[in-house]
Amino acid sequence: MSTTSLRRDHELIEKVIKAMQSTIELLNNKKQIPASILLPVIDFSKNFTDVCHHTKEEKSLFPALEEAGMPTNMGPIAMMLMDHQRSREIGNQMENSTKEYLSSGNSNKLIIDMQLYVDHITEHLWKENNKLFIMAEARLQHISKKVNDELFDVEKSQLDELGKSRLHYEELAENLTHDVSNQGN
Repeated sequence: MSTTSLRRDHELIEKVIKAMQSTIELLNNKKQIPASILLPVIDFSKNFTDVCHHTKEEKSLFPALEEAGMPTNMGPIAMMLMDHQRSREIGNQMENSTKEYLSSGNSNKLIIDMQLYVDHITEHLWKENNKLFIMAEARLQHISKKVNDELFDVEKSQLDELGKSRLHYEELAENLTHDVSNQGN
């Protein structure tokens, strides 16, 4: 399938989103969350979700869909591009409110921004998994290997540029899950 790589990304992103939701609950319960949890969340959100995953879609999947007749200036692709831009904006807000929280201890803005990010990304992933990817698989059956190869190449290039690997982000997600659950104890 032409979306296998992207669906794997979604599983990893969903794992971090769950850790973020648990972090929000801890913050709401007045628990102090260390930088060792918050900074990896920012790294993952900005670098894996945006730089790696969204770039894979924007440089490989969307052009393949456009070539297969799906317009980019309206419809699903245009909506996904708007969602990607909104993700970046919320990610930047979340990064700023994380810095503010780490210096002041005031979690109000961080809770709001983190919840906004969780809600936005959750909805975005649902739209892709249940609408866009189904359309992509139908339209791109004949070139699914080519699309998958391109997705792999884009991922490798983006992560190499960051000096990181997929394994780094898989371990980061596992560590976040573990570290956040330990904060609750």
